[in-house]
Amino acid sequence: MDVILIGVGGFFGAIARYLVDGWVSGSTKVGAFPLGTFVINLSGAFALGLLFALALEKAAIDPRIRGPVMIGFIGAYTTFSTLMLESWRLAEDGSWGLALLNVGGSSVLGICAVFAGLTLGRALA
Repeated sequence: MDVILIGVGGFFGAIARYLVDGWVSGSTKVGAFPLGTFVINLSGAFALGLLFALALEKAAIDPRIRGPVMIGFIGAYTTFSTLMLESWRLAEDGSWGLALLNVGGSSVLGICAVFAGLTLGRALA
């Protein structure tokens, strides 16, 4: 049953990823930079940090929903493989600066987002 619930979480996470990417990409124009993926990675890092603090450190989330939410939903929502492909395509097109900004910015700001999520989660419970 856990596997099915994780799959259901993944189903909704993939849909959320598609909708957020479409909304961000349709709302902002930043040239070739993949802002939708960038926003998804940062918000996913924040959400995972927040949920980790609430679920595992504060026991504020029922253990039965940890897998479906943290593995299923967040796992399908975040897009590391897409980040890498988009960065490679930027580099391949000669936009090395944008490729490095995408990888570096996602990494540095992703760590900051996890920290912010953990800090908020620890303060809430």
